Amino acid sequence: MRGPLLIVAGIVTLVSTACSRPPAALPIELHRLAAPAAAYSTGPRLSTGTDGRLILSWMEPRDEVSALRYSEHSDGQWQAAKTVVDNVTMFVNWADLPSVVPLGDAHLAAHWLVKRPGGVYVYDIAFSQSFDDGRSWAPPIAPHTDGTPTQHGFVSIFPDGGKAGLIWLDGRNTSDDPSNYDVESGMTLRGALIDKQQTLHREPVIDELVCSCCPTDVAIAASGPVAVYRDRSEADVRDIRIAHMIDDEWHIGRRVAEDDWMIDACPVNGPKIVADGQFIAVAWFTASDDRGVVKLSLSNDSGNHFSAPVEVAADQALGRVGLVHLGNNDVAVSWLARKGADGAWLRVRYFDARGVSGASHAVSDAVRALSVPQMARSGDQLILVWTERHDDANRLASARLSIADLRQAQ
Repeated sequence: MRGPLLIVAGIVTLVSTACSRPPAALPIELHRLAAPAAAYSTGPRLSTGTDGRLILSWMEPRDEVSALRYSEHSDGQWQAAKTVVDNVTMFVNWADLPSVVPLGDAHLAAHWLVKRPGGVYVYDIAFSQSFDDGRSWAPPIAPHTDGTPTQHGFVSIFPDGGKAGLIWLDGRNTSDDPSNYDVESGMTLRGALIDKQQTLHREPVIDELVCSCCPTDVAIAASGPVAVYRDRSEADVRDIRIAHMIDDEWHIGRRVAEDDWMIDACPVNGPKIVADGQFIAVAWFTASDDRGVVKLSLSNDSGNHFSAPVEVAADQALGRVGLVHLGNNDVAVSWLARKGADGAWLRVRYFDARGVSGASHAVSDAVRALSVPQMARSGDQLILVWTERHDDANRLASARLSIADLRQAQ
């Protein structure tokens, strides 16, 4: 582990709920963590169990094939890497990320993307489970049964009783073109439940028309699983929508905010959601007025109603947001801000339960713009992981910072 670095607040953007400029920010100690991934690894993803267990997964190259590897965060550091699957012709993409998700006790679920012939974006989802903490893995299955040579990805996995729940973007109606913009042959959002015997239970359509390549997310609220995703209307409005799972049935809910962002392409920018009881927070990116903005909205009734959005960041915002619940209905939001042609800043900001913000803090100025940084909580620390370019190779970088320091540095 390297020694601590100091990061200080950048320019403060006042939010709609704030009446005056916040006091000067205090320095925050940012401790770099040794990432356990090899050089040229890509696609880091953090997954947190309901018990707080935190796992980092990534794709590691093996000549013409790839491995899905993971590491658990404990004792303040990343532990030795383990392998879920190796020597797989994996679909490797900077935005569509595999995962290893802790579902309780020694139960782990994992998914990765398997390339199929027929087109650049033709790939299937492979799903497996381990019940002995990763020592062995069940033979993988696909949660989709259509068999079409189309895109299946952007998966979110969540616990549902003793089963693993999944949602994903499903392109079975799109032929071999995930960017197909005909309403009748657009991307769908689907879900499934898979039991401990790797048996697939149902495969319902959640939404018949969604944005074609924006990541999804799921949190467990008092009402049950709640999903967020970028919707698509027949008029090509691509705002963030919420869906609720009640008695194993998905129900489409409201738009989180009426941004009315009309765009005839996918921005590759998904939302994030966290929940604690009836409290829900959602963070996302929009550019409805040709101005990139990261927003945050809060709900105190499991997502049936949301507060007016708070502006998290606008200056050079690229999105790719992260969101963490800190307790007491406080949250931290992370995002990318543009730096040069293909670089970005990774920034983080604290918000209290009223949506009032602290200052914007820079975590790194060496992030690849085409990447999806990750943020999660481990005890009293925020853990961040991102992809940076070093010695002409992609490398995973990681750091931690104190939640108490972030709260105080307002």
